Amino acid sequence: MSNNDIGYKPNEKMRDIVKKHNSLILVMGRFGLPLGFGDKSVGEVCRAHNVDERTFLAVVNFVVKGICNYDTLSLSSLMGYLKQAHEYYLGFNLPNIRRKLIEAIDCSGNNDIAVLIIRFYDEYVAEVKKHMEYENQVVFTYVEQLLQGFLNRNYNISAFAGKHTPIGYKLKELKDIIIRYYPEKNNYLLNAVLLEILFCEQDLTSHCKIEDKLFVPAVKLVEQQLHRSGKIVYTDDVQNNFTGNEKVEELSDREKDILVCLTKGKSNKEIAEELCISVNTVTTHRRNISNKLQIHSSAGLVIYAIANNLINIADIK
Repeated sequence: MSNNDIGYKPNEKMRDIVKKHNSLILVMGRFGLPLGFGDKSVGEVCRAHNVDERTFLAVVNFVVKGICNYDTLSLSSLMGYLKQAHEYYLGFNLPNIRRKLIEAIDCSGNNDIAVLIIRFYDEYVAEVKKHMEYENQVVFTYVEQLLQGFLNRNYNISAFAGKHTPIGYKLKELKDIIIRYYPEKNNYLLNAVLLEILFCEQDLTSHCKIEDKLFVPAVKLVEQQLHRSGKIVYTDDVQNNFTGNEKVEELSDREKDILVCLTKGKSNKEIAEELCISVNTVTTHRRNISNKLQIHSSAGLVIYAIANNLINIADIK
């Protein structure tokens, strides 16, 4: 049940809230809110960057106080936040932890425990990727159609909620395995990456709770409102008007350049250097490409690029 009478308000200083809760720096980033906000209030910062302040505060108050204010938030804004979180985990945080983990332990092949640790981690990341791609491609697409007034006869948010499981717990298991079975003195790199794993586990747990306690109830409200309106249009009663050729036209020339680079296996940094743009700009373009095409997997983007004559098979790395 929502409660609008407690928690942080739009007129409070952003710096005061972030000072008390440093973890909100990540929340701000996922809403596209930059630092350097001075003495501005939450409302002023959000309005300056076209972020729905009610949705931002709903997430903030849930993360730091456990308050579930979901009935006035913007689902579109919340989905944008969740998609950005997925991009952060899959595109930056989890790969970064893997790189540091490899630096910290002996992966030469002579240490069986080290090899098993990396294998455990890679299998875990594959699970997280599958989990988040399902949400990006199935759940968020369903909600976007819902917001346009279309219901799906064969799917609802309860079907997602019933199977939604936490994805952070295996990182705790990995941390415990390293602590118990990888004896090495004064390994500061390993100590540092263990702390990153711990923080990532906590962050992923919080992320899943936001989906369970804010996103799912907010979607249920929209479903109920559509049913009560009596003006139900089902998705299988209308044609999908988006063809492959129309989607090609939606991509800008720059987005096509970035898509070609992605299919060749280049990293964000390599793309930024080749096209003389910033890494943040590359990240923004990648998000826009996925949103426009509704394709969120690397394999899907490669197939799309080949089908639309943007690349040849021989170009794929």
